[in-house]
Parts: sequence; structure tokens; C-alpha cells
Amino acid sequence: MTTTAPLSAGERTAHQKTPGAAPRRRRPGRLRRIGLPYLLLLPALLLELLVHLVPMVIGIVVSFKELTQFFIRDWGTAPWAGLDNYSLSVDFDAPVGKALLGSFLTTCLFTVLSVGLCWLLGAAAAIFMQETFRGRGILRTLFLVPYALPVYAAVITWAFMFQRDNGLVNHVLHDQLGLTDSAPFWLIGDNSFVALLVVSVWKGWPFAFLIIMAGLQNIPRDVYEAAALDGAGMWQQIRRITLPALRPVNQVLVLVLFLWTFNDFNTPFVLFGKAAPEAADLISIHIYQSSFQTWNFGTGSAMSVLLLLFLLVVTGGYLWFTSRGRKATDV
Repeated sequence: MTTTAPLSAGERTAHQKTPGAAPRRRRPGRLRRIGLPYLLLLPALLLELLVHLVPMVIGIVVSFKELTQFFIRDWGTAPWAGLDNYSLSVDFDAPVGKALLGSFLTTCLFTVLSVGLCWLLGAAAAIFMQETFRGRGILRTLFLVPYALPVYAAVITWAFMFQRDNGLVNHVLHDQLGLTDSAPFWLIGDNSFVALLVVSVWKGWPFAFLIIMAGLQNIPRDVYEAAALDGAGMWQQIRRITLPALRPVNQVLVLVLFLWTFNDFNTPFVLFGKAAPEAADLISIHIYQSSFQTWNFGTGSAMSVLLLLFLLVVTGGYLWFTSRGRKATDV
């Protein structure tokens, strides 16, 4: 009986590298581990496709059609309008384009004021909450109540509070404090813009407070203590330490607040109904009225596509500008 001596480590390596040797097979478990994340993401991707992408594509197609109430039962048979819906929307000398431009400018002003006030209140509250005092946890919870409430319930409550005759706002401002000569109308006229802004800031600033408060947790307290020993006051600490450290957080926060506020439909729709006052005619409710009040879905879809393009351009420009500033700071 012949016995074979065991191969050394070098001989085994040479044998494995021989051209005629069979290649090493990849274990099936590794394939499963690589494909499992994509398999888990597949339901979410399909849902995103059905909920967002498919309606978006249909809306773009409708924007090139002359879709009115006469073709609503079978919108595929509506005649093609080409770029007529777009030219009508951007013709600022015509009534449709002029109304859209006014709504766009109102939305821009509303968004700037709402985002600015939300950030300012959220930052002030978050910085104040960094100090330890009795009842801080309860106060934090109360600050988050507007963000936790359902939007419809909160806005309906504000609509009752803004009633002229028996609303809480007029009861406090006119009856109790005497700040107005007569009880003003808040849900019609020029005051409707103020009412809409108040509701938007009230339900939006807790989100800014939550995000900024989370960002402040990453700033070491030793930095503030060292700055205080060097004679830096509160405002100097905020300017030199807090704001620079919160720059990445603020960049994302401002972008999210901008997109949420500019596209906000629920707040004006619930607060004013289907017909918003001219002073509070945001572009989201304006597109809804242009589509479902006049039954001209082609023009409404064209306005929606223009709004989408505007938001994409602003978002891309903002991301490019902030990333460029971040690279310059790193250098």
C-alpha cells in the first residue's frame, strides 16, 4: 500500500494556481447577503413608482393635451395642445398668466417669511433649552405639540379661532386688549395673508426646534466653557460657535422647510376652503382652482410642471451653492 506525503503550504498554493485547476465557487450565502438589501428595498421602490412617478408622468402628458370637462371621462381622447397650455400660463399680459404670476409672488413672500420665522423661533427655543432648569422636559414636550397634532385638526381649530364674531383671536385683541377699533376679518381680505402665515409658523417652527436641538447635542460644552473663560458673551458664543457648528444642519433644514412651505396645500385649503382670498392665493391652491374650478386640467397640469421645474432649479442651485461654500470652508 502506497502512502502519499501531505503537501506543504507552498505546494497547495501552487496546485490551486494551476491553469487546469477548477475555479473556486462563490458561496451561495454571499449572493444572498448581497442581494438581500435590494430585495428589501424593492417594495418601497415599487410603491414610490406607483404613488409618485406614475402620476407625475401622467401629469406631464396631460399638460400637452386640451383636457377639459368634455373629455374627462376618456382623457386619452383629448386633442393635443402642444405648448399652448405653457404659453398661456407664462403669458403675463393675459388674465391667466397674470393671475399665476401674482400667486407665484405671493407664495415667494409667504415662503420667505414662514421659513425665516420658523427657523428663528426654532433656533431661539433650541438654544434656550440647552440650559438645565426645572421643567425643561415638560416645556420641550409642549413645544412639540403643534408638530405632533394632525394638520387638519390644527388648522380647523385655528379657523374657528379666527372667526370674526366669536373667535378667540378677536376676543383677545379687540375685546380684552382693545388693540383694534373693530373686530377685523381674518379669513377674507388682506388679513388672510397674516392668518395663513400665523398658522404656518405655528405648525412649522417645532420641526425647526427639533432639528436644531438635535444638532446642538453634537457641540461639546467644553467649547462654550472655554469661550466664557476667554470673556466671550452669549451673543459672541452664538455667532462664533453655535451658528458655524450648525451650518450643515441649517442647510438641510432650510431646504426642507422651503419645499414643504412652497408646496403647502393642506393649510390654505382647510383654512379658506376651495376659494382662497387673493391676498393668500398660494400657488398650490391656485393650481387646484385652475384645474378643478374651471375644469381646464391641461392648463393646471402645465402650471404644475412649471412649478416642478422651478423647484428643481432652486433645489439644484441651492445644493450647488451650499456644497461650494462647504468646500471653500474646508480648504
